[in-house]
Amino acid sequence: MDAPTTTTSAGNGAAGDSDGGSWFTPRTQPSPDGDQEIEGNRLAGLRPVARPREPSTGPQRTPDEAARERIPPFQDTPSSPPPRPAALGEEHGSEQSVFEARVPTPRAGPDASPDAVLIRRTMAEVGPVADKVTSYFYALLFVQHPDLRSLFPPAMDAQRDRLLKALLTAAEHIDNTPVLVDYLQNLGRGHRKYGTQPEHYPAVGECLIGSLSRYAPTTWDDETEAAWVRTYTTISQVMIDAAAADELRSPPWWLAEVVSHELRTADIAVLTVRPNQPYPFLAGQYASVETPWWPRIWRHYSFASAPRSDGLLSFHVKAVPAGWVSNALVHRARLGDVIRLGPPAGAMTVDHSTDNGLLCLGGGTGIAPIKAMIEDVAERGRHRPAEVFYGARSDQDLYDIDTLLRLQQSNSWLKVRPVVDRHGLLQLPDAIREYGPWGGYDAYLSGPPGMIRSGVDALRGVGVPSDRIRHDSVEELVAAGD
Repeated sequence: MDAPTTTTSAGNGAAGDSDGGSWFTPRTQPSPDGDQEIEGNRLAGLRPVARPREPSTGPQRTPDEAARERIPPFQDTPSSPPPRPAALGEEHGSEQSVFEARVPTPRAGPDASPDAVLIRRTMAEVGPVADKVTSYFYALLFVQHPDLRSLFPPAMDAQRDRLLKALLTAAEHIDNTPVLVDYLQNLGRGHRKYGTQPEHYPAVGECLIGSLSRYAPTTWDDETEAAWVRTYTTISQVMIDAAAADELRSPPWWLAEVVSHELRTADIAVLTVRPNQPYPFLAGQYASVETPWWPRIWRHYSFASAPRSDGLLSFHVKAVPAGWVSNALVHRARLGDVIRLGPPAGAMTVDHSTDNGLLCLGGGTGIAPIKAMIEDVAERGRHRPAEVFYGARSDQDLYDIDTLLRLQQSNSWLKVRPVVDRHGLLQLPDAIREYGPWGGYDAYLSGPPGMIRSGVDALRGVGVPSDRIRHDSVEELVAAGD
């Protein structure tokens, strides 16, 4: 679901009733008691629609409250870490995922909801044949709904596995309503830039169920089918409502002109762009970027500075092998070129309500959001201790060290520690063990996926609680939060 994830009925009898209706067709008149009407083994009247706002005489609910009420009151699972809506790459902002897709272990314990048990069983069965499931899904979608093909990138290589990753995250957090709602709302807002409309979601839902039913023959039955219909309908409605609310506040994308392009190394460039209208974001967040040379292909890049008074935005981009967007931005973009930006996203932001110190690990271009957060703290004038470990494979790869050292010189509370791994012997996460203690610090990580994994392990090893370790990852409902 990184690009619009929309689906219709599968070619296995999932097209609905003979009268032309389908599983996700809206009821023309809702039943007075709000109960779901049953048609045989299928749930009728479940198509998500963009509902008009109706006047209310009672207390007004926020969109978040309304969304949480729509999701069944499943048992929360606070032990499961929330998914962070971002897809950051090998170098921060590259075109690879931070985490590999994985099949969640089905939780069949007494606290799991019945639908959660059924859905996780399905996901466990289709996990080993994930490639076949996704290929069949897109084949169904594009054959039965060829008009939707234009919403997706021309090359589907990077897109194919995103649906499965999204489902894995949803299945893993289906019982954790607050986490799931926040995640889905972010997805709904992000999907606006693809041109996704409410009427696209039924197509996705039916093709999705058609694909799952084909490749989960052991666990699939009428009860499982009903659980998936209920879950998908609720999920899509939360996304639709979030998109509708966001439409009242901001555009689906921003145009931004390149006003500066500085090549720092042979494959790393620092770009500064001027958006065509105000672009609100927080230090540590990122945006999806589309270039004019590769339409409908979006990649995530973190903002490399805190919000500026002149409204300019900066990104650090590393050109990676076969990276369409990254190579275009590094080697092809020139002053005056115009790119498109999706809405800001990401959870790796500074908590300004606390005086905890900041322990930051930035590898490669992952130093960009770290620098932005340090600037944010400095601008607020609060002297919070901050330790920045800046990792690279060579001195040359410390392309932004001068900027960080200038920040250190003007802020006594900041310490910058370059870590150069010349011979593959000194890993960035290992360096933090030489310093500390870190009991009073919040930790932030950004960089290659291996660094993220080992960094989390190292931080836990030195006593930093998991709930104080922050990073943007790709475990998403739609592998990209994009």
